[in-house]
Amino acid sequence: MRLFPGVPLLAALLTGVTVLAPAGPAGAEAPASAHCARQERIHVPGAEHQESACLADLTTAGLAGTPYTDMADQAGLTAKATRNPSGVPGVQIDGYFPDSSRLNATHGWAHDAQFVIRLPDRWNGGLVVTGAPGTRRQYSTDALISDRVLAQGFAYAATDKGNTGPDFFTDGRAPGDAVAEWNRRVTELTRAAKRAVRQRYGSAPERTYMTGISNAGYLTRWQLENRPELYDGGVDWEGVLWTAGGPNLLTSLPVTVARSLGRASDDDLVEAGFAPESRFLWPYHEKAYWGLTQKIFRAEFDPSYDPACPGDTAGRTVEEIFAACASDASYDYASRPASVHRAVAKVALTGRIGRPLITLHGDLDTLLPIATDSDVYAGMIDARGRGGLHRYYTVQDGTHTDGLYDIHPDRLRPILPCYRSAFDALTRWVEEGTPPPADRTIARPADGDVVNSCALEE
Repeated sequence: MRLFPGVPLLAALLTGVTVLAPAGPAGAEAPASAHCARQERIHVPGAEHQESACLADLTTAGLAGTPYTDMADQAGLTAKATRNPSGVPGVQIDGYFPDSSRLNATHGWAHDAQFVIRLPDRWNGGLVVTGAPGTRRQYSTDALISDRVLAQGFAYAATDKGNTGPDFFTDGRAPGDAVAEWNRRVTELTRAAKRAVRQRYGSAPERTYMTGISNAGYLTRWQLENRPELYDGGVDWEGVLWTAGGPNLLTSLPVTVARSLGRASDDDLVEAGFAPESRFLWPYHEKAYWGLTQKIFRAEFDPSYDPACPGDTAGRTVEEIFAACASDASYDYASRPASVHRAVAKVALTGRIGRPLITLHGDLDTLLPIATDSDVYAGMIDARGRGGLHRYYTVQDGTHTDGLYDIHPDRLRPILPCYRSAFDALTRWVEEGTPPPADRTIARPADGDVVNSCALEE
């Protein structure tokens, strides 16, 4: 969940350029495996605007510095030494679906519901769909997810979720509408991307996988619960847990605001579910995450609690954006009106997944404590009798964003290599019938390259 403006929140990109593949001889058609074949035929269903480009490399290595990715919006999500594949030629389609909000300034469009679809020349028959984590935009997981799945031959599609930035809560007519739109936009993109794949390759995807980190991990859970017919499985990386009765972000974060104001102690945070071993990460999260996250999600679901803070914007300066609302120190979700709980119920999870799901969560996650999030969600899945469709891996010394590993390499480990191993395990589970390892804690190895390798079982 990226909510800290060490990165510009509204970095404007150059306008995308439509580049068409050269035409072949009259009456001839290039084979589907040819570079950018059938590019001119691809029309994303439902898109209000789209621009297509034939590119020599769809990965971040080839796109850095071009309008086809946004390196700034990826900041903090990966460790610096992460190795990513490159050299994947194909077609990229950028565009947007009809929407009334204007928070996403990418490409100078000032239009939300933006998406990116990437179609590699060498296709393995699959499609991977994701949404932006936190309040980021559609290119934010290019290095985290897109590069590797493209190199494996998957088509890839990502959405900005329909609203972006710290003022995302201003979208929608009623409390909870902005987050509810996230789910609708993922469904919309998945259906459209499947048809775009058919236009490009001549056949629909044989397999479609939903995946994501943080808010997009939540999207993965929701899609497999509510739209399982669209997917064959998913990998949920520390998804946000929303339940109408709690726990949720609004039950775990108020104590962090109280602590920052001297009204709560470290022991109170531990009692609320924060791992005591994560204390060394608390000063950073106090400055960059806790207060901001609490106020913008409280504004989304419960704007009447303090109409003046944040008001109609999370802030107009960096200091204002980061500043917590003092009133949130006393926020008590359980005592709020039924209307607030109904707003959360619009987006609540149930655990009733309909497709195989693998969940990963770091035991030092200091934004979404594992004890009040994935531990609970795993129990919800079991309670629904869906445990056979689920695998749950706790990553020892993993935290919410892998970029913090570079600051604390002796105390943290990146989750990305474990995520990649989990994704491979999911595809074997779905396509070969090979069950993944049983639920377990993935211990940090004493030596080896923890940035680029992770075994799901010892």
